[in-house]
Amino acid sequence: MRETYIPQEIEPKWQDRWERENLFKLRGNGEKKYILEMFPYPSGKMHMGHVRNYLIGDVLARYYRARGFDVLHPMGWDALGLPAENAAIKDGRHPAERTRENVAAFKAEMKSVGYSYDWEREIATCDPEYYRWNQWFFLKMREKGLVYRRQNRVNWCTGCKTVIANEQVKEGLCERCESPVEKRLMPEWAFRITKYSQRLLDNLDQLTEWPDRVTSMQRHWIGRSTGAEIVFEIDGKPGVSLTVFTTRADTLFGVSYVVVAPDHPLMAHLVTDETREKIAAFADEMAKQAAAQKKDEEPEKLGCFTGAYAVHPFTGKKVPVWAANFVVSDYGTGAVMSVPAHDQRDFEFAKKYGLPIHTVIAEAGQAPRDAAALTEAFADDGVLVNSEAFTGMTSADAREAIAKALAEKGKGGPVVTFRQRDWGFSRQRYWGTPIPVVYCDKCDPNHEGISVPESQLPVMLPKIDVTKVLTGRGEPPLAKVPEFLHTTCPLCGGPARREAETMDTFVDSTWYYARYLSPHLTTAPVDAETAKRMLPVDIYVGGPEHAVMHLLYFRFWTMVMKEMGLVSVEEPVKRLITQGIVNGPDGRKMSKRWGNVVSPRDIVSKYGADAARTFVMFAGPPEKDIDWSDAQVEGCARFLSRIWRLAFTHQKSARFAAPLGNEAGKALEIRRRVHQTLKTVTEDIERLSFNTSIARIMELVNFLTGVKPAGDAEEAAMAEAMRLLAAMISPVAPHIAEEISEAYGAADCLQIQGWPAFDPALAAKQSAKYAVQVNGKLRGEIEVPADMGKDDVLAAAKADAKIAPHLAGKTLKKEIFVPGRLVNFVAV
Repeated sequence: MRETYIPQEIEPKWQDRWERENLFKLRGNGEKKYILEMFPYPSGKMHMGHVRNYLIGDVLARYYRARGFDVLHPMGWDALGLPAENAAIKDGRHPAERTRENVAAFKAEMKSVGYSYDWEREIATCDPEYYRWNQWFFLKMREKGLVYRRQNRVNWCTGCKTVIANEQVKEGLCERCESPVEKRLMPEWAFRITKYSQRLLDNLDQLTEWPDRVTSMQRHWIGRSTGAEIVFEIDGKPGVSLTVFTTRADTLFGVSYVVVAPDHPLMAHLVTDETREKIAAFADEMAKQAAAQKKDEEPEKLGCFTGAYAVHPFTGKKVPVWAANFVVSDYGTGAVMSVPAHDQRDFEFAKKYGLPIHTVIAEAGQAPRDAAALTEAFADDGVLVNSEAFTGMTSADAREAIAKALAEKGKGGPVVTFRQRDWGFSRQRYWGTPIPVVYCDKCDPNHEGISVPESQLPVMLPKIDVTKVLTGRGEPPLAKVPEFLHTTCPLCGGPARREAETMDTFVDSTWYYARYLSPHLTTAPVDAETAKRMLPVDIYVGGPEHAVMHLLYFRFWTMVMKEMGLVSVEEPVKRLITQGIVNGPDGRKMSKRWGNVVSPRDIVSKYGADAARTFVMFAGPPEKDIDWSDAQVEGCARFLSRIWRLAFTHQKSARFAAPLGNEAGKALEIRRRVHQTLKTVTEDIERLSFNTSIARIMELVNFLTGVKPAGDAEEAAMAEAMRLLAAMISPVAPHIAEEISEAYGAADCLQIQGWPAFDPALAAKQSAKYAVQVNGKLRGEIEVPADMGKDDVLAAAKADAKIAPHLAGKTLKKEIFVPGRLVNFVAV
């Protein structure tokens, strides 16, 4: 090896060799380890924020590959979606052109950083060979009743001109383009994910290696509630009724009004001639306020009387029906019963609008509270009063009894509900998977849609003139392409028109992890036998912001694939790692939106890939945010230069293939320090503490730098140290590690050599340090043999020159001993 460390020379050399030798492919034998990072959306150039996500997985892939595992570590491109389409509108270029250019640039950057991907498994969701299977899944899931067409109130982005998910609306604006979002009633295709709500919830208990915050967010999002449905008929409107869900059926006899969403679908049956215009104006105003509402903002509770009355299912009494802004039509049933004496929100609303208040729950052993004197609602459980046959029951017993009685009367009954809603996935854009459906007036008079035969898949995106198709408002872009839109009916052969909407790009990412297993298979989306061996994904790395969208959707999709016989697992991922963000030089999240991105190409060109990799892994634990620092990258480059100089300085010791044995003195000290470091580095990587593993290596380098070998034993020990140092640093800084390994006689790459085993005898600590306290205050520190027993450690502590004066003349009341760490004497 040459004297000067020049990463720009050695890094391409090793990247070429890895590729020539196909080091990163599955061997097909041994214990498998499937390591995956969430694939990128190639909407622009790669930056150092991306580098961190993929680097966490790459370090683990290199480590486990060296440990002898058969590692699958693929990469692909989440290539369809709005950003590419919006960019195409802006610059007049087809989204496919821009996407292919971005993919090529991204891939080149990834290779320059030294990621260990099997590029023969590369996929891109914009390829017809990929999205044909999205369409195939659509057909199969429709056959199973998991796909259907519905009318739904959706979020319409006025800028992107498409439907977006609730999670993509931030303070009334689209998170992508920051245009206002409106609520619109539109037809859409939906997946019946709610059929799997209970399984999605139950299986969270199995995901013991997922972060608690992710599983907690999914539990909340699924939102299981046990309660009762109650049917309130509308007075004077035969056949018209409102259904509410409540977890507090015990308060039913305290209902004094019912509230519906301002845009409730039954509103036309509720209003009177006198209230129709007023309710319409109220609904419009509430919609405007809701669109402008900021996140976590609590709006003032506002209401308007509809003119209708609901009939109590037990007493027959009539209670007014109000429209209010705290009820929304697309959550629950869009209607709630209001019990102001026992719900604070209802209480405040009743006080504001002068509505009646009835006490029906009393504290156990207490007289009922006077409704007229209430200053706040009593919302706890208690004993029922003023509740006919249920008076005297506890709340818990009454909930069960009232639900049962409602069922017997045909007015509702016990029910389990979920907060989770079905997944509306149709989008009014071009750059997505075409939905494989046609409409024929003859065969499909109700326009429910006729599925395209499997033999006609893929339904391909047509080539378009961007300036004509993607601009302007109104109909979806594909509706403006006659050669795509007009087709023949697969049933009668007559004229038909294709569905002009495309699929939500979250469909693309629900199953991509399985496509990597057999990316070139043409007869099925995934080879079931390969899936049986390789799934689930062992380690999945990505951002926590995907907790209730992608990470929930692909769990659902995996359950469906198992039912289809495509996979043998119900959960796609065993261990989930959610990484923190990289903040740019200005302190904000690194993003092209803020113009604060740092290019990997620039860093690699200046400092080398290994320096960039070392900084990212040393800057903090994977789950924590880190701040970008050019100075710290430069510091990491200097650290690698020190390793290089160390290896160069002792290169003559490479003539020793192994330690000589029976070492003593300095040679023994060298071997102990190296094997102790190897042990802790191995343990740190296993527990994802990459930053501390690098710190251990830095400490070892500091020690070795001061060693001047004298004699064969010390030189042989130093040769072993350099070989083990190269292996230890290789997952993080693989290029310099390979160069040192080769200089010290290795013919094979480190991934083939394997991860070294530490010698337990050498790795064992020779001494232990104890902090010694007297009455909780630190008074000194002792160092004793690591195997010294408790009594001897206590005796050594008492005899220490710094500790003894603090114990003199006092009586010991207690001796606290923490092995290997702490001694505390309680003395008076």
